[in-house]
Amino acid sequence: MYILFRKISLFLLPIKLKEMAKVYFLIGGNLGDREQILQSTVESLGNDVGKILNVSAIYETEPWGFEHEQSFLNQVVVVESNLLPEAVLDQTQRIEKNLGRVRKKNRYSERTIDVDILFYDDLIIDTERLEVPHPRMGERMFALAPLAEIAPDFIHPVMDKSILEMKSSCPDTSEVSVFKA
Repeated sequence: MYILFRKISLFLLPIKLKEMAKVYFLIGGNLGDREQILQSTVESLGNDVGKILNVSAIYETEPWGFEHEQSFLNQVVVVESNLLPEAVLDQTQRIEKNLGRVRKKNRYSERTIDVDILFYDDLIIDTERLEVPHPRMGERMFALAPLAEIAPDFIHPVMDKSILEMKSSCPDTSEVSVFKA
């Protein structure tokens, strides 16, 4: 296991790795043509970040942390990439912007798309711009349900629990169900 701390500047490193990393993303949104935006996000991840290895079913969830009349669609995507973590972050932010994401002052609000990096291999990254594993995924059933579908035995490098174990002990009681168009 490798740990990157805030004091290490990733800007001093090259943009690409010699070996491939497995990156787990949670994508989701509740504005616009939600299914089409998820599909476009998966395609963009494949074009701009790396090879798509696995994609979960689409899950429908109620908004988390705020109220809104439109539910979210969420999905987990696993990509094999030779980009370094901060280069992956740069690409995901570009994808969000291209798909109409408008960042608001409130952390929790409606959006066309949100692309979160859940895991980057089993690295623990804590920099000014990036924290991986995603620090709040264990509190969110909308992240754990699709992740458990495609990576139930993956061990969280900080919690030292499988995704399935994390899902079974998640305090979030929000309704999360497989989306049927």
